[in-house]
Amino acid sequence: MLYYLFAYLHDELKFPGAGVFQYISFRAALALIMSLVISLLFGKKIIGILLKKQVGETVRDLGLDGQKVKQGTPTMGGLIIIAAILIPTLLFARLVNVYVIIMIVTTIWLGIIGFIDDYIKVFKKDKEGLAGRFKILGQVGLGIIIGITLYWNPNVVVKEKLVSKSIVIEHSNENVIEDMRLSENALYSPKAVKSTTTTIPFIKNHEFDYAFLISWMGKGYEKYAWLVFIPIVILIITAVSNGANITDGIDGLATGTSAIIGATLGVLAYVSGNTVFANYLNIMYIPHAGELVVFIAAFVGACVGFLWYNAYPAQVFMGDTGSLALGGIIATFAIAIRKELLIPILCGVFLIENVSVVLQVGYFKYTKKKYGEGRRIFKMSPLHHHYQKLGYHESKIVSRFWIIGIMLAVLTVVTLKLR
Repeated sequence: MLYYLFAYLHDELKFPGAGVFQYISFRAALALIMSLVISLLFGKKIIGILLKKQVGETVRDLGLDGQKVKQGTPTMGGLIIIAAILIPTLLFARLVNVYVIIMIVTTIWLGIIGFIDDYIKVFKKDKEGLAGRFKILGQVGLGIIIGITLYWNPNVVVKEKLVSKSIVIEHSNENVIEDMRLSENALYSPKAVKSTTTTIPFIKNHEFDYAFLISWMGKGYEKYAWLVFIPIVILIITAVSNGANITDGIDGLATGTSAIIGATLGVLAYVSGNTVFANYLNIMYIPHAGELVVFIAAFVGACVGFLWYNAYPAQVFMGDTGSLALGGIIATFAIAIRKELLIPILCGVFLIENVSVVLQVGYFKYTKKKYGEGRRIFKMSPLHHHYQKLGYHESKIVSRFWIIGIMLAVLTVVTLKLR
């Protein structure tokens, strides 16, 4: 909103200094600061309200040290995160930008699903919360909306590098070959095009077109790429959203990990929306994607600010209101900037937490069927509970997972230069 006010002041009234709002970096910095202020200052008040309303966490007895101490700790703290994301975004981002719109929709959509789940747990005293099938249905519905928007919206386009061409110049009886497009000085096509191409690591040119998966259909198969693209979008959003939800098991783990991932996605969004950096990293240029930096700055600020109260010992839990939204935001953002195939690396912490649960359950069922007695790979799943069972303190587990998250974030960026 303020973007349009200052644009008017700059264009119509020539107000001194108003033009600074045109710069994404300036607005991103303001969004980061405001999200921190909202989560830090208003977070305490919201925690007080939750305590007064007795919105406390019901902790199941899993036999973990310090578990019972958390009984009654306020939950639904995800409301703090959502407010700290949406308010700065609405104030500082260009709200007509399609990428910003889908991120706002994602935040509200999954926030509502998580809120309903927490409401049932807390006020209806039902530990199971919202039935899993309804959560999945909500995530699939969001995936369909995002997939349709990104596939058919005319403003979701890319600019690809020009095909390398050489010209021959006759000079002093010699043929001088000049490459008009060296890899370091590539030019992008002046015309933006619709495409289902995405970034893929470790492959030459770093590009993969989803339409290739249905090339067996014959001539004109590109028109039906949505048959592959939309299901992939649904799968990614559902997987990452649930991965963040599973990771939210000990104080500060999901919040800090999400902040690291968000900062990395911010870097990737900035370089994807900038021709100079996109050219240097040899990735596609995505017009208007740079505006997402404002949103992700608010996201990082919200996570860091919430960590003030969520770090061990936690004064508030985010609940499904926050965890489902965080995962969904990360997935949708990665898809929007065409970096979703980097998620297994960037979101490696979410991935190993998910895999640990799948392996534990699968192995238990297999051994019970084969031997008549279920056996376990880990002492407890998800993986962070396994380390708790081994006697590691919560804060040490969280710190080490953060370190792993930072290493994976660096590796994610580095992969863009690996061929």
